[in-house]
Amino acid sequence: MSSTKPSSIDLSSRFDSLELTEVDLRRFKRFSLRELQVASNNFSNKNIIGRDGFGKVYKGRLADGSLVAVKRLNEERTQGEEQYFQTTIEIASMTVHLNVLRLLGFCMTPTERVLVYPYMFNGSVASCLRERPESQPPLDWPKRKQIALGSARGLAYLHHHCDPKIIHRDVKAANIFLDEDFEAFIGGFGLTELMDLKEQVVRGSSCHIAPEYLSYGNCSEKIDVYGYGVMLLELITGQRAFDLACLANDDDVMLLDWVKGLLKEKKLETLVDPYLRGNYIDEEVDQLIQLALHCTQGSPTERPKMSEVVRMLEGDGLAERNDQARVQS
Repeated sequence: MSSTKPSSIDLSSRFDSLELTEVDLRRFKRFSLRELQVASNNFSNKNIIGRDGFGKVYKGRLADGSLVAVKRLNEERTQGEEQYFQTTIEIASMTVHLNVLRLLGFCMTPTERVLVYPYMFNGSVASCLRERPESQPPLDWPKRKQIALGSARGLAYLHHHCDPKIIHRDVKAANIFLDEDFEAFIGGFGLTELMDLKEQVVRGSSCHIAPEYLSYGNCSEKIDVYGYGVMLLELITGQRAFDLACLANDDDVMLLDWVKGLLKEKKLETLVDPYLRGNYIDEEVDQLIQLALHCTQGSPTERPKMSEVVRMLEGDGLAERNDQARVQS
């Protein structure tokens, strides 16, 4: 049986169909492949700082000395890679916010698709929690609160200030990036959904997927709220959202289930990342855990909007909502 390679998609026609103007595209620099080869030492394996199903990310230094992250998509050039490339540029052309990762530019040749971003000195939340070198101190409690608020602000902007509304669909610790000041930036827009699109396919990381989306494909901004809630639990506990290693001990493999179990046993201190060494405020930890549980409720209508999450993190109504939740339980 013969197989045929998926035909490539003409990006220029895609741009035309989206009615992106020349002004939209001028927001991004169009890099030459040679520029990015020089910047990344010819895409050297030594320069790799990340990878996912769409490609590898390289640390690079441009001719002006600035550091960048260069994402080179897989060479297969399937329709998935093309869609990822197109969606990323489309979303970047629509968004400008302190807590949304900015696209600097791109490179497009007959054989290459490359995206260029500012270099994030502290990697992702996931890498800071679980892959940091010994020379790097663990995230302290104030930084974790800062990350929680910054990422919430970014998601609230996508949901409430973009037209059409933008649903990320893959909110997780690996898609929240940190600059030299540990300011949080929402990235990883390859699976993003615009609310005016009718075709919906369930995509994302299963341990972060809201139940209504996983079971029925029901897509709303509340699936991002659910993913944010799981990420918040990762920030507090330092644990993975899904850990197969727990199967060997018959423990809960889902972080959410593990947290709920310990809360029933009133073991708050067991929940908190041991790397914090007790340097946190119990009341703040309790409030953030309760907020995470609000965000991960089974019914999407019971979850708060991201704009409400921001207000609560800024000190408006979080304690009151937590008290109400305890009375109801």
